[in-house]
Amino acid sequence: MWPLFRRLQGAKLSINSPGPATGFNPHAHNLNLTPEQAYQQAIKQGFALLNVPINEGLLKKAMRSTQCGAFVSFEGWVRQHNNARPVQGLTYYGYELLAINQGTALIEQARQRFNIEQAIAVHRMGHLALGDMAIWIGVTAAHRVPAFEACHWLLDGIKAEVPVWKQEFYADSSEALWLSNNG
Repeated sequence: MWPLFRRLQGAKLSINSPGPATGFNPHAHNLNLTPEQAYQQAIKQGFALLNVPINEGLLKKAMRSTQCGAFVSFEGWVRQHNNARPVQGLTYYGYELLAINQGTALIEQARQRFNIEQAIAVHRMGHLALGDMAIWIGVTAAHRVPAFEACHWLLDGIKAEVPVWKQEFYADSSEALWLSNNG
């Protein structure tokens, strides 16, 4: 578990609080790229973070190739419940530089491990409402089996290894909980 997350786990913060005594401000999003730059990073390097809604059409279009007979994608959405609690929304936070490095490394590992042409993953940061897309993964390959396997492997890897966590807000309480990206 990441040290910062360990310090924040179970922390109770109001929406306007400056955060724990560490000086960490959980509401400051300093993604260094514009959305256009982030999409270019995703297309060229395979992984990016965005603080605006994900344009899956743009990503899918960038992956089109006459060499591929298969395209598999996954969209993860904010649902209205988690662990039997009614969810109102959530906010994703992360260690941006490490997240991008880890995500890019996972994309490269997928390319080496599976017989695929291309893989792209984009993870949202910031506040998301119910139904918003939190993550998009796309994989192209000559055949469907490696595309499905790589997409599944990437989702599991991103959730386990990329330093992104979430603060979940509930309808039955004014307290929000900090959770790992695995829920």
